[in-house]
Amino acid sequence: MDLLLWGVYPYVSVTLLIAGLVWRARYDAFGWTTHSSQLHESRLLRIGSPLFHFGMAFVVAGHVVGLLVPMSWTDALGLDDHAYHLMAVSTGAVAGVAAAAGIGVLVRRRLRTPAVRKARVRGDRLMYAVLLGALALGLTATVLNSTGQTDGYNYREGVSVWFRSLFALSPDYQLMAAAPLAFRLHVLFGFTLFALIPYSRLVHMFSAPLKYLFRPFVVYRRRDPRLTSNRPDRRGWERVS
Repeated sequence: MDLLLWGVYPYVSVTLLIAGLVWRARYDAFGWTTHSSQLHESRLLRIGSPLFHFGMAFVVAGHVVGLLVPMSWTDALGLDDHAYHLMAVSTGAVAGVAAAAGIGVLVRRRLRTPAVRKARVRGDRLMYAVLLGALALGLTATVLNSTGQTDGYNYREGVSVWFRSLFALSPDYQLMAAAPLAFRLHVLFGFTLFALIPYSRLVHMFSAPLKYLFRPFVVYRRRDPRLTSNRPDRRGWERVS
């Protein structure tokens, strides 16, 4: 079971992610959208959306640093383990709470506004459940680890090393099997979320409006009243070519 969960399932999740993105780009390009419901309700959206997006941006950045940067690198920079964990816990907790609060506001908005509730797509409920579960488990793991309830477990010597071993195609799944339960559940929910991204509204996170940087300028010209004062105001379909 440990081999399946920590040595096979991560690759299955990434395969579903890549295959889903390719399929959506080729066969469902017009469905590659957030399915915005701003027209139905905007007050709660203005609160929940920034909280969720900015919180998730910092959460992702913290995971990238914590999982991909070896402890020897930060030690070489003069950042000891205590200072690193203090910085990671303080910033990670704030970002996690902000993201969880944001998604909570968005879910409440969806439940209380009938028009927004009707605008949901298939898989939204599962996606929201997995996303909320991943955030809650991440915060739980952070609290348990920072309060010493995980017997001094250092995820940088366990989870992070296992995660980097996935890129070498030689997963050290025993390291993950020895991690506390909260960490294991958090990672499991995280990889499940990866697999669901292409098949939900979260697919928009892979969109970038790069074409806007290279599109031609739109020129707006002000109409000269001296040239149009004697011209009758006709509708477009009444003009004679």
